[in-house]
Amino acid sequence: MANPAVLLLEPRAAAAADVEWLTSREPVPYEAAVEAMDARVAAILDGRAPESVWLLEHPPLYTAGTSAAPEELIEPSRFPVFRAGRGGRFTYHGPGQRVAYVMIDLSRRGRDVRAFVHALESWLIATLAKLGVEGVRREGQIGVFAGEAKIASIGIRIRHWVSFHGVSLNADPDLEHFAGIVPCGLNAPVTSLAALGVSTNMQHVDAALRAAFEDALGPLSANWSRAP
Repeated sequence: MANPAVLLLEPRAAAAADVEWLTSREPVPYEAAVEAMDARVAAILDGRAPESVWLLEHPPLYTAGTSAAPEELIEPSRFPVFRAGRGGRFTYHGPGQRVAYVMIDLSRRGRDVRAFVHALESWLIATLAKLGVEGVRREGQIGVFAGEAKIASIGIRIRHWVSFHGVSLNADPDLEHFAGIVPCGLNAPVTSLAALGVSTNMQHVDAALRAAFEDALGPLSANWSRAP
C-alpha cells in the first residue's frame, strides 16, 4: 500500500491465512486509493506483500466503469467523476458507504472470474444476513438486492490474475446522491441498511464482513472457484 501515514491505514489480524485486513479511519480520495491499489497489486505479484482486503470510505464522487454509457451520467457537475478502469457502469461512492477493495490472487483459486464475482455476491449476502437483512441475487444483474432495491454493488479489475477494486455496501449514505446517475445502468431503486431500519454502525458492518469472508473467499475455503 501507499504510505499508511497518509491513508491512515490500520492493519488488522487476518481473517484467513495470508489475507491482511486494512482499515482507513478517514475518507480516502479516490485517486489515492487507485494509486495504493496499483502498488499493492504489484507487490502481491512480486511476492513482496500478502493478499489484502482494504475497508474504507470515499468523499462523494461518481465512478465510471468500462461499460458506462454517457447518458447514464445525469448530473455531470454534481460530484467529481472518475474513470475507474474496473468493470461495470456508473456508481456512487461517499460517506456512509463501506467500500471493500479485494486484492487477492485468483491463480490460487482457479482463475475463474465468473466464480469470483459469484463469491463476492455470496460474501455480501452472508454479511447482510449477519446484519439481519435478506440479500438476494437478481437474474442477469451483478450485485446484491434487498427486495427490489440494490444495496450492494460489485466492480472488479484483474491484473495478471490478481484482483483489485471490489464491492460497496450501503450502510447509511445519502441515497439522494445516487440521483445524479443511473446506478449500474439499472432503473431500480437504491437502498441502505439505515433505510431498511437496521440500527448499525461501520464497526458492526466491518465485523460482519470479516466474519463472512473466509467461507466465501478465504484461501482456506477455496471451493468457491467451482461455483456456478
